[in-house]
Amino acid sequence: MTTILIADDDIVSSKILEKNLKNWGYKVIITKDGQEAWIILQKRKISLAILDWMMPKIDGIEICQKLRSNRRKHYTYIILLTSKDQKKDIIKGLNSGADDYIKKPFEIQELQARLKTGIRVIELEEKLINAKKEFEKLATKDSLTDLWNRRRMLEILEKEIHRSQRDKKPVATIMADIDRFKSINDSFGHNIGDQVLLEISKRLRQCIRDYDEIGRYGGDELLIVLTNRNLKNAAIVAERLKKTISDRKIRTDKGLLTVTISLGVTSSEKHTKYSSDCMILASDKALLEAKEMGRNHVCARKLTSIKKEKPCQKNKA
Repeated sequence: MTTILIADDDIVSSKILEKNLKNWGYKVIITKDGQEAWIILQKRKISLAILDWMMPKIDGIEICQKLRSNRRKHYTYIILLTSKDQKKDIIKGLNSGADDYIKKPFEIQELQARLKTGIRVIELEEKLINAKKEFEKLATKDSLTDLWNRRRMLEILEKEIHRSQRDKKPVATIMADIDRFKSINDSFGHNIGDQVLLEISKRLRQCIRDYDEIGRYGGDELLIVLTNRNLKNAAIVAERLKKTISDRKIRTDKGLLTVTISLGVTSSEKHTKYSSDCMILASDKALLEAKEMGRNHVCARKLTSIKKEKPCQKNKA
């Protein structure tokens, strides 16, 4: 139900408006002056407002200007009530931010028609907002897992690296890969593989802090960005992530499946100059070594050791 706010210091006029609006199926809020109307407009989502031009404390023109100068998440369609009928007055009212105006005394049928126009505008605005949200979701989210996609995760990593360098606190990355995922797809079909990937994504998301981030980096690779974590603490997190997958079988349409993941960890601790490419490379190399250790392992590797051939030791955390 559309909520309409009425701001008019004329009690008779307000009552007439209220009665008709309620008869037409609208929810109505009555205010006695501009100041009361402005307070409500700041606190509540009001789709449409009917404002008298001349009111005590704050007039309708000033409310229009205040509304349009503020950055608001939703749009309020404004109809200005006025006894002024000079062209210059109408232009002034519209330039202040009003969407439409009605001259007093007004015809009820005219008011109803103008309200319908306002509702159409509001509905169109909401459709545009929803379309924008959906577009942003498609551009940043993975369609299967609803995690961040690769591009968005790299943007997040870049942002966290800048924050880390500014605040002198470490950022860590974990690259996780499902062990023998191709075999799952080959043996049971891609639909079962999707079910496995979806369940793993849910478990890992639930296992990290709200302000840490996780996204789908590749086919069955997941990238996790941890804020303010040194290598030792990041490896402990990775061990917990590994355990949350291996300790409980995954339910699929083909029955319960035992699935494991391998994880490669790195952290920016004690570094002042490093890039996202450097961190991805380090965690990728650590992941490869975790696979070579027999899978279902965590390997932690320092940024400075990414070009060395020294094997990664199994994490004891």
